[in-house]
Amino acid sequence: MSIESITFAGHSAVFLNAGDSVIAIDPWLEGNPSCPNELKSPKRIDLIVLTHGHADHASEAVHLAKQYGSKIAATYELAVLMQQEGVAPEQTFPMNKGGTISWNGFTVTLTNAFHSSSYDTAKGTVYAGEACGVIIGDGSRHIYHAGDTCLFEDMALIQKRYQPEIALLPIGDRFTMGPEEAAQAAKLIGCKLAIPIHYKTFDLLTGTAEEFSKACGALSIETLALEPGQTHSL
Repeated sequence: MSIESITFAGHSAVFLNAGDSVIAIDPWLEGNPSCPNELKSPKRIDLIVLTHGHADHASEAVHLAKQYGSKIAATYELAVLMQQEGVAPEQTFPMNKGGTISWNGFTVTLTNAFHSSSYDTAKGTVYAGEACGVIIGDGSRHIYHAGDTCLFEDMALIQKRYQPEIALLPIGDRFTMGPEEAAQAAKLIGCKLAIPIHYKTFDLLTGTAEEFSKACGALSIETLALEPGQTHSL
């Protein structure tokens, strides 16, 4: 089964659509001010992949997993927190960086990222393992979602090992890379197409798609800025 399209739900939330399967990466929907209403209640979510535990990425994962019966793939610590919050253990795939799972003909690999990770519970904010990026493979291509991260030289290893065709990269600055750093990341990754994420949601995120496109253009990298709710067919 091949990934047929990518739907951007705003911020870092992305749906990978593949026939009867939908993979949601960091599905922050209901509380996401940039998520269109029609995507706040999707028809289905089969697998949720979390890059880290911050509220703007993982706060709705438990609710969605219970509502749709979705599986959750996350770092070990975050997966255990999902279980403690009421997700059945058999619905979780505890993982860690460098590890890969197979699910319904797809592979999910966690990669390095440099960012903090915590999770808000009723008893307070707790450690949620390390932040990571994720690579989804369908047998014919790899798609890389960097999560929240700074620029780091070992992104070149992601290119060497996985040759991702598409990279979804945070560009908002302040909490992640800004546009120029993200363009350098795209160069290291060697992707055919770079899609900006994690920007414009809040005033503090000052990086723009225009700046990213300009910086990538100087490096001969193609970009596509999806508006929330927009789908890109592969």
